[in-house]
Amino acid sequence: MRMDQEFTTDTEPVPLPALVWSLVVPLKPLALAKSRLAGAADDRLRPRLALAFAQDTVAAALACPAVRDVAVVTDDPAAAAGLTALGARIVPDSPAAGLNAALAHGAEVVRAARPSAAVAALNADLPALRTAELTRALAAASVFTRAFLTDAAGIGTTLLCARPGAELRPAFGGPSRLAHLASGATEIMSDGLDSVRQDVDTGEDLAAALALGVGRHTAGRLAAGAPAVPRKHVRQGHVP
Repeated sequence: MRMDQEFTTDTEPVPLPALVWSLVVPLKPLALAKSRLAGAADDRLRPRLALAFAQDTVAAALACPAVRDVAVVTDDPAAAAGLTALGARIVPDSPAAGLNAALAHGAEVVRAARPSAAVAALNADLPALRTAELTRALAAASVFTRAFLTDAAGIGTTLLCARPGAELRPAFGGPSRLAHLASGATEIMSDGLDSVRQDVDTGEDLAAALALGVGRHTAGRLAAGAPAVPRKHVRQGHVP
């Protein structure tokens, strides 16, 4: 049963304690991932980077005290093995109908087991993600029925949160900031969340993430893969 009537509108904070979240992380088959990184990585390196990005994202998320668990929606066996080893739950992408269908399916699977779960969608390509910053972002989101964080470019979305009783209603892809605003979700306006905003689609995005300091999986993969980005920015094993 929906419980939206228990909450105020998305523009009015709800004075309730911070929640513990179940995160849903979507990951397409690695061979198809990160095609826009062609200028910074070759066909061999790109899928390995996509996995490394996801590993650093999931590792930082699982270290977050506001995160109960992480469900990765993917059909890629290599990704499933690598992310299971970190402690993530793998959910097959049974809809096979794109990003938003995968996220909605992941949220449904989480709530089939725990109907009262607070659910958040998190991008898989946040290699500089800091646990402390994710904790602050989730705390900021917890006072709204639905809330989201825009990406570093101010166009897309990296995090979408739904309190218990609220549907996730993901609208990722393209100008998703506007789409999520139009859906009634509240934009998280907190400062100091750069690592949660910095997703990586292009070589320029990768350079920006490296400047923040990436996690050990991405740093190790870049060190082994002769990246076409300034190596001075590769910081092995940043502190979350």
